[in-house]
Amino acid sequence: MRTRVKICGFTRAQDVVDAADLGVDAIGIVFYPPSPRNVEVAQAVEIVKVLPAFVTVVALFVNEQEQCIRQVLEQVPIDLIQFHGDEKAGFCRSFEKPYIKAVRMQEGIDMVGLAEEYHDAAGLLLDAYHPGVKGGSGSRFDWNLIPGDCALPIILAGGLEPENAKQAIRKIKPYALDVSSGVEAEKGVKDKEKMAAFIKEVYEGDRNK
Repeated sequence: MRTRVKICGFTRAQDVVDAADLGVDAIGIVFYPPSPRNVEVAQAVEIVKVLPAFVTVVALFVNEQEQCIRQVLEQVPIDLIQFHGDEKAGFCRSFEKPYIKAVRMQEGIDMVGLAEEYHDAAGLLLDAYHPGVKGGSGSRFDWNLIPGDCALPIILAGGLEPENAKQAIRKIKPYALDVSSGVEAEKGVKDKEKMAAFIKEVYEGDRNK
């Protein structure tokens, strides 16, 4: 199975065009004001407008109010929601849209229980735990915390970059890799060469796994 690639934290339309040209499967747009990659609705509309067909648009929220999420969904053509906070399963599914649930990995995480609780999720996104930071920290977690079998597709995030993409595929065999800071020139500004290198490494990793 081919490993999918999601690049998260876009703030500029041109970066999205570049990512699509390189063959990315999904782009992530952050709606979380404390994040340096946060975008306003009007900005998100301009970003999505330039996308070609067959690139999934993912909206990231962190413990956001229901009304705020619905306002975004009404104005921006979103394909998938990424819940990156402490949202309960009932809240996640209440929007009647495909969703993935982020898990901040640390010792004691009950992956079996989470897969049961969020059984209708399109996948579990495993990210590094960092106190006070809800993703995008550029930190990698201990991949040995990931169980060998999970009832839901695994989307691996946290500290990924071109240099470790193949290693991640060989060791974890995830459904997808999710990268943000590892392909940036600065926070919120993507580097086309780094994006190209990351996607190339994923393709090569798939050929050799």
